[in-house]
Amino acid sequence: MSTIPALQSGLSGIQSGIQSLNRNAAKIANPEAIQSGADLTEPLVNMLLDKQQVQASAKVVEASSDMIGSILDIKV
Repeated sequence: MSTIPALQSGLSGIQSGIQSLNRNAAKIANPEAIQSGADLTEPLVNMLLDKQQVQASAKVVEASSDMIGSILDIKV
């Protein structure tokens, strides 16, 4: 059985968003950045974008799951 493209795309989006979130969190938590007073605006904004990506991808997964459930509910 082949994978459902929308479900696969949603899962990929979640994984990508979480990986980017972790990278940006590491930039913020870096002791050198804190000590040097580096501008942390960009990683913080990127973290908000990552959050939105994960939320949108989760909605894609939810819609795919609902669609699969509807298909399975159809009686032949």
